[in-house]
Amino acid sequence: MSTAYTAHPCSVSGLSRCSGVSCGTSDRYATVCDPDGCDFNPYRLGDPTFYGKGLKVDTSKKFTVITQFITDTGTVSGTLTEIRRLYVQSGVIIQNSKVNIRGIPPGDSITSAFCDAQKAVFGDKLQFQAKGGLTAMGKAGGRGMVLVMSIQEDHETNMLWLDSSYPTTANPASLGVKRGPCPPTSVKPSDIESSALISSVTFSNIRFGEIGSTYGGDTTPFPTTKPTMPSPTETTATVGIPTTRQVK
Repeated sequence: MSTAYTAHPCSVSGLSRCSGVSCGTSDRYATVCDPDGCDFNPYRLGDPTFYGKGLKVDTSKKFTVITQFITDTGTVSGTLTEIRRLYVQSGVIIQNSKVNIRGIPPGDSITSAFCDAQKAVFGDKLQFQAKGGLTAMGKAGGRGMVLVMSIQEDHETNMLWLDSSYPTTANPASLGVKRGPCPPTSVKPSDIESSALISSVTFSNIRFGEIGSTYGGDTTPFPTTKPTMPSPTETTATVGIPTTRQVK
């Protein structure tokens, strides 16, 4: 199927209450946070063989997801400049897929340069930049965040933005439109609710710590030494075997 990790910055620095249009009810982009975000979806970025059943990250088997938040100074007090993703499966560390789209540098992580190029090539709105980009994300992380695991149910677009062609009115051959292998007429949440009652996914071994401290291969011990100065952070979680499409 498809996977994406996405940065959604906000233009406010604390709790914010919305009303009317500012809640995004009639204008998606009138909210204080970027609704689209800057996303790294390997399929959308030209690598359909990276994530899915039987692929490089085999979603029919258990795997571990690592997300790293890297600053310009290599310390927790620096400015966030990069968000990196990697995986561990069957004792092997798998680096993230590399971009394979003309006009976007062939990197494998979220950076300001990547987000600028991606938005330009795909023709997406520049809300990520308008809401403060990675700098705003880093400041929010510095104030403290809560890690939440959830299963999303999308009654508005049926998750087509993740694993199908979206927007549905766009030409699937246009860059950035095809995000995954599912047809635009793929099942609605109500269909899955009635046909996949025993579906499940397990999140376990959740860790938070300095870069490189939270993961290793299945037989590799976790690092015991610490860097000489405070390091940027990473989060790690092991994902069990999803059994149906609604587990994203």
